[in-house]
Amino acid sequence: MKKWPITTIVLVAIILVLAGALIGTLLYVRNQPPPTRGVTPLITVAAQEPDSATWGLNFPNEYSTYLQTTSNNTRTAYGGSEPYSKLEADPRLVQLFAGYSFSKDYNEERGHGNSLTDVRATQRVNDKTPGTCYSCKSSDNPRLWSALGMVEFDKTPFATLGERIINPIGCANCHEANTMQLIVTNPALEASLEAQGKDWRTFTRQEMRTVVCGNCHVEYYFQGEGKLLVFPWAGGTRIEDIAAYYEGIKFSDWTHPNSNAPMIKIQHPEFEMFTASSTHFAAGVACADCHMPYTRDSAAKYSTHNVRSPLLNASVACGACHPDVEYATARVAAIQAQVRTTMDAAEEALVAAIQAIHTSAALPSADVAHLEEARRLHREAQLRWDFVAAENSLGFHNPEEALRILAAATDLARQAQVAALQAAAPASAPTP
Repeated sequence: MKKWPITTIVLVAIILVLAGALIGTLLYVRNQPPPTRGVTPLITVAAQEPDSATWGLNFPNEYSTYLQTTSNNTRTAYGGSEPYSKLEADPRLVQLFAGYSFSKDYNEERGHGNSLTDVRATQRVNDKTPGTCYSCKSSDNPRLWSALGMVEFDKTPFATLGERIINPIGCANCHEANTMQLIVTNPALEASLEAQGKDWRTFTRQEMRTVVCGNCHVEYYFQGEGKLLVFPWAGGTRIEDIAAYYEGIKFSDWTHPNSNAPMIKIQHPEFEMFTASSTHFAAGVACADCHMPYTRDSAAKYSTHNVRSPLLNASVACGACHPDVEYATARVAAIQAQVRTTMDAAEEALVAAIQAIHTSAALPSADVAHLEEARRLHREAQLRWDFVAAENSLGFHNPEEALRILAAATDLARQAQVAALQAAAPASAPTP
């Protein structure tokens, strides 16, 4: 019988020992419970728990920074969270929103912790206001949507529904209890994503750090007698898609008393503007990266929930990606100044168009066809201007898109002015 060399025997033995150890390790790992991260939760949070203080027992850093949203009332060059009157800052808005509630009360928004207080204080709320206006104001909403259904929630009078709402925006608006996964809670957002063939449950965590902001920071309208909350995204989320959607259903919020045009009031379309191929979105940046940047408390790393303008925390919010923070903030200032100048030009053109339509319409001989064209153009121009004006970044979320839209708004407004002048001109006279 052939004898094996000692070295071969030793080598085989070593291989068998290592293989056995590897198999044992794999079996051990496979049978272990999944690892947990961070500190073990102190309590179990009930599903859709509306009181953020309860969640705060498990997540004190997140909760303590969230509380700062009630007092972070700081004004930036073009916004922030100090509730100044936009009507006083820009009197042209009174003319642009004439005949609508925004011409009476239009203030800069405060932080999340003030959402419930502020919506109840605005002069735009009256005895006819539907419960739909609570849709983006309270962490009680997910629980009520589940209990009532969205149709019943929306058609309930604002005052009546308010008796069941006591908490401002909070944890339950974005998180699943205990797992802390980011989730879609607004039925209108879920319906809009489904209509586009998208399932938010398949999105990555980084994608969800933007999508959850779409629970509220979007354009919307109230549909039908029940005032059902709907996002006008059926044809897409760019301004042209939204304008075509509204035109297709012949929707309007009010009729402008001076131009007699059927108008639309755009509401804070941050999600649509940011996701329209903006530079930061294309680079994989999420809303939370800038507005809720990661910070540290000793060894604990967490996302601050003091949601505010990145300019108020630039060293952390911008500095995570831009080593030269001073240069980055200077770029923001330059971009916003350019957008503001372009927005002013659009507003001036809109005011001129409204005045021209009003003057021409008062003439007995005014051409009806030209007047109707002027009104159509006024509607389309102001809808585009407001898409940028109502969006809370003064264009910085997507500078190229904002400037493109404002240029179109100015052009359409001047076309409206020309059409109004043509309506006033005698048929045989040359166009002014």
